[in-house]
Amino acid sequence: MMQRLVQLALDLFDPPVPDRTASAAGGAPAPSGSSAQENKSERPVPLIDKAHSAPEAGVKGPLPVASAVLAAPALSSLLSPAEFRHPQANREVLLGDAVVAYALQRVRRRSIGFTVGVDGLAVRAPTWVTLPAVDAALREKSGWILRKLDEARTRQQRSEGGRITWAHGAQLPYLGEPLTVVLDPTHGFAGKGGALHPACEGATGASLRIGLPHSASPAQIRDAVQAWLMRDARRHFTTRLDHFAPLLDVRWTSLRLSSAQTRWGSAKADGSIRLNWRLLHYRPAIIDYVVAHELAHLRVMDHSPRFWGTVATVVPDYPVLRHALREQPAPLWE
Repeated sequence: MMQRLVQLALDLFDPPVPDRTASAAGGAPAPSGSSAQENKSERPVPLIDKAHSAPEAGVKGPLPVASAVLAAPALSSLLSPAEFRHPQANREVLLGDAVVAYALQRVRRRSIGFTVGVDGLAVRAPTWVTLPAVDAALREKSGWILRKLDEARTRQQRSEGGRITWAHGAQLPYLGEPLTVVLDPTHGFAGKGGALHPACEGATGASLRIGLPHSASPAQIRDAVQAWLMRDARRHFTTRLDHFAPLLDVRWTSLRLSSAQTRWGSAKADGSIRLNWRLLHYRPAIIDYVVAHELAHLRVMDHSPRFWGTVATVVPDYPVLRHALREQPAPLWE
């Protein structure tokens, strides 16, 4: 019985080949109870297409036809090509396997320039440069462009995950630590609009008490929190500017707060500084890097090695902090 089962298993994977010599000589008769015709119809159908299959790693022998068919579709038919589209896109180009729709602006300049931000790829080109030449320049830098587009998309996705829900108990980062918004309709605190309270025992992070009723709308809560943060940002930035300016032997003249989405600060030769109030979401060391960066521009108005050497005199670990600022997107406020 065991021998018959073993033979049956062998026949399923390697059906017996008829002995043509024996047939011609009128060899052994068919098994009792079956005719030669019945024997032919019952011969096991091969399950392996040896001409069109290849062995799989770790598996002896070729793959079944069914598996080969499932593996047959090309990868391109299973995956959609990546697509990056600028909101003001007016031209498309294929970079590698990705479709990139970019915003092209004609300007008076000598060369083609392009930037990658949260919106996508923006290109500034001289009026005399042809469209094929613009596309060719983008293809030449396709590796860098696609890498930056992918990084920007990843940061945007992380920001979406950190979107703030404006209600009593909302949480947002403040100086790198969690801050909880507490609505206080009695205005039981000193200060204008809101007041920062240190973390209570067992609580995670400080709380920001805002003088609004619990029926306040999300927009009202958001605006009240933003107003408090902007006042606190001006206080914090002023203190740090006063700290670093003497160390860099420069003099700043004015501070303005920015709400830009893609720029953390700027500086002008007249000593005016602009800093993004959203920097208050980050830990103090990162804010110090941005403050020192802008003050260093009052000595070197470019990003040459001399500029970075100037920054390093007051913030030696600026490369680490600069990377952290890029990799940790601020939460979305919309």
